[in-house]
Amino acid sequence: MRIAVFGATGLAGRAIVTEALARDHAVTALSRRADAAASSERLTVHALDVAEESTLDPVLADADAAVLTIRLAPGEEHRLAPLSRGFLDAAARSRTRVLVVGGSAPLRSPDDPARLVLHDPRRVPEAWQAVAQASLDQFRVCQAHAYAGWTYLSPPAVLAPGARSGAYRRGGDTLLTDARGDSHITAPDLAIAVLDELENPGDARHFTVAQA
Repeated sequence: MRIAVFGATGLAGRAIVTEALARDHAVTALSRRADAAASSERLTVHALDVAEESTLDPVLADADAAVLTIRLAPGEEHRLAPLSRGFLDAAARSRTRVLVVGGSAPLRSPDDPARLVLHDPRRVPEAWQAVAQASLDQFRVCQAHAYAGWTYLSPPAVLAPGARSGAYRRGGDTLLTDARGDSHITAPDLAIAVLDELENPGDARHFTVAQA
């Protein structure tokens, strides 16, 4: 499979590229500060700004699937939703399947199914509100878009560096927690879930994962 990873130098993006290459896929890794010299036999590295929508078309047209996993600088979070809309516009033109690695804010709280994680202060403290709101806005953009070729993966409350255990739990639209009430996963294990979904797409348009 030819997979384009947008946001390839981020925490999740790097792990997704590594997992995809380990599974013998051809990967195009894209980010604003990419080093083309890092390209290899099955890895093509390009510098690209998702905000420049016209540059997306040739990359998406050459991919079987695309992963959008971008994070913006503090104060720029409000740009995530319109950037995602433009990305889906481009994906619609090429009919490229898109997996968006977003945020946990659109999930339901495990403590109160009527409440989104965004509105659960135990899960999203005040300092994280802007980032969380941006991920909910991004999810709403996906829901409202005319192109149906997208899937939205909400990570658990904490996505962190760590070892690849080789296992994860998959859920629906409710935040997954462990026996202590924690919600977390390492980036390499999240990447396993991403590649599993790309290789064998499920029926859900929105799902979450957590550490096994």
